[in-house]
Amino acid sequence: MAASFDTVSQDWLIRFVEHRVGDPRVIRLIRKWLKAGVLEDGVVNVSDRGTGQGAVISPLLANIYLHYALDLWVERWRQHEATGDMIIVRYADDFIVGFQHETDAQRFLDEMRSRLEEFALSLHPEKTRLIEFGRWAAENRKRRGLSKPETFNFLGFSVLQRHMERRQGENSVVKLRER
Repeated sequence: MAASFDTVSQDWLIRFVEHRVGDPRVIRLIRKWLKAGVLEDGVVNVSDRGTGQGAVISPLLANIYLHYALDLWVERWRQHEATGDMIIVRYADDFIVGFQHETDAQRFLDEMRSRLEEFALSLHPEKTRLIEFGRWAAENRKRRGLSKPETFNFLGFSVLQRHMERRQGENSVVKLRER
């Protein structure tokens, strides 16, 4: 996602926290953290958006926000919209989503952009892409006259797919290489 810590809607965030936390003192404390601002070059900048990059509470608040804005929606989409298998791996504001069918991936990407916009979030344009990956990717791409499957970086690792001779029932081998 693009600058998610900086763009979180504080109004939505408070609503999400209030949904799970009944103690008004905790809500008041979170409001104070959000209004405290960020110290940059000796100047305190206060914003009505974001969670304050670098604040100790920011990762927790961002995860609460993304749980409601993204995770629950993804689970519902998987159950009601996907026509094949689907998997998501998310760590903070970084995530990858895998699909069995390309058509699901394309529909999901379009609908996810709209979903994120509702909550003042957006995808990072340079990091967001659809790639062919999986058990048959190398074979399918070779048949179409394309190069080997693309790699991608996730959480500091380059994810590479190796094409190997497979015996029946074996899965693809995915190799992680530290960047």
